[in-house]
Amino acid sequence: MKNGIEIRWHGRGGQGAKTAALLLADVAFKTGQNVQGFPEYGPERMGAPITAYNRISADKIRVHSNIYHPDYVVVVDETLLGSVDVTAGLKPTGAIIVNTAKSREEIEEHLNGYTGRVFTIDARKISMEALGKNFPNSPMLAATVAVSEVMPKEEFIGEMRASYEHKFAKKPEVIDGNMKALEMAFDYLEEEIASQKMSLTA
Repeated sequence: MKNGIEIRWHGRGGQGAKTAALLLADVAFKTGQNVQGFPEYGPERMGAPITAYNRISADKIRVHSNIYHPDYVVVVDETLLGSVDVTAGLKPTGAIIVNTAKSREEIEEHLNGYTGRVFTIDARKISMEALGKNFPNSPMLAATVAVSEVMPKEEFIGEMRASYEHKFAKKPEVIDGNMKALEMAFDYLEEEIASQKMSLTA
């Protein structure tokens, strides 16, 4: 697919990976891009591995299949690294983002020799601090936008606030908590993204 990016999400049922993919599609659409956001249907019971996908492009998207060679992979649950080949088809020019408290070096051992960029973010810690509950999808959504640069941070934050205000109109604390989680995720990754960019150009 030219002039666009493809993203594959790996998570478990109930963790919000599918919701994050659909939210990303919705926000990207509102910024004027052509989008797809869809799950790979299967046994979607709580805790079962699930996969979801995004295509985002300035051009009309004419492909309607699963994504086999993504630009970015997002792993919402690190326990999947031992049972799912999350780097399958992942382009070395892209990146993988893993929700974990472990370091990048510790995670790289489980990525089947993947040579592209690797980012880790403790979405559970961010979610607990911002929301008081473990909802990793908001931090992972922000991390995906930050790493992929699919849209400017300010535009993303603005559209997400509008979305949350519509969805949680009677729960301002939920709106504030989710917005805090998004901002914290961007702040968490800012230095690492800049560092890895410099490594690529060195």
